[in-house]
Amino acid sequence: MNTTCPKCDSDMSPVPIDEVVVDRCNGCGGIWFDLREHDNLKKRDKASRVDRGDPATGNSFNAIRDIDCPHCKQKMVKLAFPNQPHIHYEQCNHCGGAFLDAGEFTDLATLTASERFKTWWGRVRLFKS
Repeated sequence: MNTTCPKCDSDMSPVPIDEVVVDRCNGCGGIWFDLREHDNLKKRDKASRVDRGDPATGNSFNAIRDIDCPHCKQKMVKLAFPNQPHIHYEQCNHCGGAFLDAGEFTDLATLTASERFKTWWGRVRLFKS
């Protein structure tokens, strides 16, 4: 499928990583994940093979909020990852796809000590409930 980036309108190219194929923008370096594809690639080594864009460029494109899904053309919703609320991404409520700006996926795959503690503490609290 010929996909156009929802942020900069450049063409996106397929990037095969193991059994998953994601689309990476040839312009801004953003990454399109079909439903739940990012879950299979969250390990740091896989993330760095997918996320090759410049984080500074990604940060500048992160300010663009009103975008349409590159697959079904529905308005996408701006969200943040619960354990890493500084990472904002767009998700389509219709098809479940997600768009991350350059650098965000690598950041997602790299938990800081504080983020690891918060994740661990959340699991401990759930276990005690």
